[in-house]
Amino acid sequence: MKRKSQNITNKIWSCSAIVVILIVWQAVCSLGWIDSFMLPSPIQVVQAFIKEFPTLMEHSFVTLAEAFWGLALGIALGFVMAVLMDQFEAVYKAFYPLIVLTQTVPTVAIAPLLVLWFGYEMTPKVILIVITTFFPIAVGLLNGFRSADKDSIHLLRAMGAGRWQIFRYIKLPGAMSQFFAGLRISASYAVVGAVISEWLGGFSGLGVYMTRVKQAFAFDKMFAVIFLISIISLLLMKGVDYLQKVCMPWDKE
Repeated sequence: MKRKSQNITNKIWSCSAIVVILIVWQAVCSLGWIDSFMLPSPIQVVQAFIKEFPTLMEHSFVTLAEAFWGLALGIALGFVMAVLMDQFEAVYKAFYPLIVLTQTVPTVAIAPLLVLWFGYEMTPKVILIVITTFFPIAVGLLNGFRSADKDSIHLLRAMGAGRWQIFRYIKLPGAMSQFFAGLRISASYAVVGAVISEWLGGFSGLGVYMTRVKQAFAFDKMFAVIFLISIISLLLMKGVDYLQKVCMPWDKE
């Protein structure tokens, strides 16, 4: 009960902070301290969002399709790599430095090459999202596997359990919390990665739309897209939270 009350209080404070920021933002714009073409007011942003809603939804479906396939493949790749690195020390020593190295290269630098190699369709976007999203999954799962209770593992081995049984009953359930923590990060990265890849080439998507309105200096529409991307990312993270509750009913936190 106390924890639930604390969560409600935290949400109230968060909502209050957002409301205060919006009020200050609207006041600054209404008083003319900043020109509207440089910083549109929240009301102008809402009006642009309503006016462009059908177009935004059309582009959103493209971006979400890219994010879905990229995230799905990223989860699969991250899971496979985590299992292999946990089971085989040689694989860990060979591939873990390479996995870390992939995250040191800026996605903005990779995206033009992918567009050059694979064209302007969905393929380069999905590849970029996979590169962006698989790392939190792989590292989170690997840490979860390696932090499994040693006494439980020794007990199952003494009872004649094999590698698969130890993995199924000890390592995998114990790593679920780390998996969902990485999935939250990857879910938000998926949308951002899709938008970044669309900036550098494409025919539709929120990133393509952002490029067009930026060139037209329609910053009210630009802010509308930014808010939409934030809303989509938050909804995806909430979806991960719900999925975690369904998959981990024993976790009451």
